Amino acid sequence: WWIDLLFFLGQYLVFTGLAITVLDAAGHVLQAHLPQSVHTWGLHVPPVLACIAAVVGGDLLVYWFHRACHEWPLLWRFHAVHHSTAKLDWLAAHREHPVDGILTQLCQNLPAIALGIPVRWLAALAVFRSVWAIFVHSNVRLPLGPLRWALGAPELHHWHHAKLDRTRHNFANLAPWIDWLFGTHHMPAGAEC
Repeated sequence: WWIDLLFFLGQYLVFTGLAITVLDAAGHVLQAHLPQSVHTWGLHVPPVLACIAAVVGGDLLVYWFHRACHEWPLLWRFHAVHHSTAKLDWLAAHREHPVDGILTQLCQNLPAIALGIPVRWLAALAVFRSVWAIFVHSNVRLPLGPLRWALGAPELHHWHHAKLDRTRHNFANLAPWIDWLFGTHHMPAGAEC
Protein backbone atom coordinates (compact mmCIF):
# COMPACT_ATOMS: atom_id res chain seq x y z
CA TRP A 1 0.00 0.00 0.00
CA TRP A 2 2.81 2.41 0.87
CA ILE A 3 4.62 1.70 -2.37
CA ASP A 4 1.44 2.35 -4.35
CA LEU A 5 0.88 5.57 -2.40
CA LEU A 6 4.39 6.75 -3.30
CA PHE A 7 3.72 5.96 -6.98
CA PHE A 8 0.44 7.90 -6.69
CA LEU A 9 2.21 10.95 -5.26
CA GLY A 10 5.07 10.68 -7.75
CA GLN A 11 2.66 10.44 -10.65
CA TYR A 12 0.65 13.52 -9.68
CA LEU A 13 3.40 15.67 -8.17
CA VAL A 14 6.40 14.87 -10.39
CA PHE A 15 5.71 12.80 -13.50
CA THR A 16 2.67 14.76 -14.70
CA GLY A 17 4.84 17.84 -15.23
CA LEU A 18 7.34 15.77 -17.18
CA ALA A 19 4.53 14.23 -19.28
CA ILE A 20 3.17 17.70 -20.11
CA THR A 21 6.65 18.80 -21.17
CA VAL A 22 6.98 15.77 -23.48
CA LEU A 23 3.50 16.36 -24.95
CA ASP A 24 4.31 20.03 -25.55
CA ALA A 25 7.57 19.10 -27.29
CA ALA A 26 5.71 16.54 -29.43
CA GLY A 27 3.25 19.25 -30.42
CA HIS A 28 6.06 21.53 -31.60
CA VAL A 29 7.71 18.72 -33.57
CA LEU A 30 4.45 17.73 -35.23
CA GLN A 31 3.55 21.33 -36.02
CA ALA A 32 6.93 21.79 -37.68
CA HIS A 33 6.77 18.57 -39.73
CA LEU A 34 3.11 18.01 -40.59
CA PRO A 35 1.34 19.87 -43.38
CA GLN A 36 -0.73 22.76 -42.03
CA SER A 37 -3.90 21.11 -43.37
CA VAL A 38 -3.32 18.14 -41.05
CA HIS A 39 -2.24 20.13 -38.01
CA THR A 40 -5.26 22.45 -38.22
CA TRP A 41 -7.84 19.82 -39.26
CA GLY A 42 -9.35 19.75 -35.77
CA LEU A 43 -10.20 23.45 -35.99
CA HIS A 44 -12.14 23.08 -39.25
CA VAL A 45 -14.54 20.27 -38.35
CA PRO A 46 -17.31 20.12 -35.75
CA PRO A 47 -15.80 19.70 -32.26
CA VAL A 48 -17.68 16.43 -31.70
CA LEU A 49 -16.15 14.89 -34.85
CA ALA A 50 -12.68 16.16 -33.90
CA CYS A 51 -12.97 14.68 -30.39
CA ILE A 52 -14.21 11.32 -31.71
CA ALA A 53 -11.26 11.15 -34.13
CA ALA A 54 -8.82 12.00 -31.32
CA VAL A 55 -10.32 9.46 -28.90
CA VAL A 56 -10.48 6.58 -31.40
CA GLY A 57 -6.99 7.34 -32.69
CA GLY A 58 -5.61 7.57 -29.16
CA ASP A 59 -7.34 4.35 -28.09
CA LEU A 60 -5.87 2.50 -31.08
CA LEU A 61 -2.35 3.80 -30.41
CA VAL A 62 -2.58 2.93 -26.70
CA TYR A 63 -3.84 -0.56 -27.54
CA TRP A 64 -0.88 -1.28 -29.85
CA PHE A 65 1.62 0.31 -27.48
CA HIS A 66 0.23 -1.67 -24.52
CA ARG A 67 0.33 -4.87 -26.54
CA ALA A 68 3.93 -4.11 -27.55
CA CYS A 69 4.77 -3.60 -23.87
CA HIS A 70 3.76 -7.22 -23.24
CA GLU A 71 5.61 -8.58 -26.27
CA TRP A 72 8.88 -6.62 -26.47
CA PRO A 73 11.36 -7.28 -23.64
CA LEU A 74 12.65 -3.70 -23.46
CA LEU A 75 9.17 -2.21 -23.09
CA TRP A 76 8.12 -5.02 -20.72
CA ARG A 77 10.91 -4.02 -18.31
CA PHE A 78 9.14 -0.67 -17.82
CA HIS A 79 5.57 -1.98 -17.99
CA ALA A 80 6.26 -4.87 -15.58
CA VAL A 81 6.30 -2.31 -12.76
CA HIS A 82 2.56 -1.82 -13.29
CA HIS A 83 1.98 -5.57 -13.11
CA SER A 84 4.14 -6.02 -9.99
CA THR A 85 1.42 -5.16 -7.50
CA ALA A 86 0.36 -8.09 -5.32
CA LYS A 87 -3.25 -6.92 -4.98
CA LEU A 88 -5.12 -4.93 -7.60
CA ASP A 89 -7.05 -1.94 -6.27
CA TRP A 90 -7.68 1.71 -7.11
CA LEU A 91 -4.33 2.82 -5.71
CA ALA A 92 -2.41 0.15 -7.64
CA ALA A 93 -3.61 1.80 -10.86
CA HIS A 94 -0.91 4.42 -10.25
CA ARG A 95 1.95 1.96 -9.94
CA GLU A 96 3.77 2.52 -13.20
CA HIS A 97 7.27 3.35 -14.31
CA PRO A 98 7.49 6.99 -15.46
CA VAL A 99 8.75 5.91 -18.91
CA ASP A 100 5.73 3.62 -19.35
CA GLY A 101 3.32 6.30 -18.13
CA ILE A 102 4.75 9.06 -20.29
CA LEU A 103 4.82 6.91 -23.44
CA THR A 104 1.21 5.85 -22.77
CA GLN A 105 0.19 9.51 -22.38
CA LEU A 106 2.02 10.33 -25.60
CA CYS A 107 0.16 7.58 -27.49
CA GLN A 108 -3.18 8.65 -26.01
CA ASN A 109 -2.73 12.29 -26.95
CA LEU A 110 -0.73 12.10 -30.18
CA PRO A 111 -3.78 12.09 -32.51
CA ALA A 112 -5.26 15.16 -30.81
CA ILE A 113 -1.92 16.94 -30.95
CA ALA A 114 -1.32 15.96 -34.59
CA LEU A 115 -4.79 17.13 -35.66
CA GLY A 116 -4.54 20.43 -33.78
CA ILE A 117 -7.48 19.75 -31.53
CA PRO A 118 -7.63 22.30 -28.70
CA VAL A 119 -6.82 20.76 -25.33
CA ARG A 120 -9.83 22.47 -23.74
CA TRP A 121 -12.12 20.29 -25.90
CA LEU A 122 -10.59 17.15 -24.43
CA ALA A 123 -9.93 18.29 -20.85
CA ALA A 124 -13.13 16.81 -19.40
CA LEU A 125 -12.45 13.58 -21.27
CA ALA A 126 -8.94 13.40 -19.81
CA VAL A 127 -10.35 13.70 -16.29
CA PHE A 128 -12.97 11.03 -17.04
CA ARG A 129 -10.31 8.67 -18.43
CA SER A 130 -8.20 9.10 -15.29
CA VAL A 131 -11.13 8.33 -13.02
CA TRP A 132 -12.18 5.37 -15.19
CA ALA A 133 -8.63 3.95 -15.12
CA ILE A 134 -8.80 4.00 -11.33
CA PHE A 135 -12.22 2.32 -11.50
CA VAL A 136 -11.13 -0.55 -13.79
CA HIS A 137 -8.24 -1.32 -11.44
CA SER A 138 -10.43 -1.19 -8.33
CA ASN A 139 -11.57 -4.28 -6.48
CA VAL A 140 -15.31 -3.81 -7.00
CA ARG A 141 -17.93 -5.85 -8.79
CA LEU A 142 -20.36 -3.47 -10.39
CA PRO A 143 -22.43 -4.76 -13.29
CA LEU A 144 -22.19 -2.33 -16.20
CA GLY A 145 -24.09 -4.36 -18.77
CA PRO A 146 -23.46 -3.32 -22.38
CA LEU A 147 -21.62 -0.18 -21.22
CA ARG A 148 -18.57 -2.35 -20.46
CA TRP A 149 -18.08 -2.85 -24.23
CA ALA A 150 -17.61 0.87 -24.71
CA LEU A 151 -15.72 1.81 -21.56
CA GLY A 152 -14.29 -1.33 -20.05
CA ALA A 153 -15.00 -2.75 -16.63
CA PRO A 154 -13.00 -4.01 -13.65
CA GLU A 155 -13.67 -7.67 -14.50
CA LEU A 156 -12.14 -7.24 -17.96
CA HIS A 157 -9.05 -5.44 -16.75
CA HIS A 158 -8.57 -7.81 -13.83
CA TRP A 159 -8.18 -10.64 -16.35
CA HIS A 160 -5.44 -8.58 -17.97
CA HIS A 161 -3.68 -8.42 -14.60
CA ALA A 162 -4.06 -12.14 -13.91
CA LYS A 163 -0.82 -13.54 -12.53
CA LEU A 164 0.39 -14.90 -15.84
CA ASP A 165 3.70 -14.10 -17.46
CA ARG A 166 2.95 -11.10 -19.70
CA THR A 167 -0.75 -11.71 -20.24
CA ARG A 168 -1.80 -11.74 -23.88
CA HIS A 169 -5.30 -10.32 -23.61
CA ASN A 170 -7.45 -7.29 -22.72
CA PHE A 171 -4.89 -4.63 -23.69
CA ALA A 172 -7.44 -1.89 -24.38
CA ASN A 173 -7.93 -0.34 -20.96
CA LEU A 174 -10.80 1.92 -21.97
CA ALA A 175 -11.98 0.59 -25.32
CA PRO A 176 -12.63 -3.17 -25.03
CA TRP A 177 -14.15 -3.29 -28.52
CA ILE A 178 -10.58 -2.95 -29.81
CA ASP A 179 -9.61 -6.20 -28.07
CA TRP A 180 -12.60 -7.88 -29.67
CA LEU A 181 -11.62 -6.44 -33.08
CA PHE A 182 -8.01 -7.73 -32.87
CA GLY A 183 -8.77 -11.05 -31.18
CA THR A 184 -7.34 -10.30 -27.75
CA HIS A 185 -10.62 -10.04 -25.81
CA HIS A 186 -10.78 -12.49 -22.90
CA MET A 187 -13.71 -13.08 -20.54
CA PRO A 188 -14.25 -16.65 -19.36
CA ALA A 189 -17.87 -17.79 -19.39
CA GLY A 190 -19.55 -17.12 -16.07
CA ALA A 191 -16.96 -14.54 -14.97
CA GLU A 192 -19.04 -11.52 -15.94
CA CYS A 193 -20.57 -9.35 -13.23
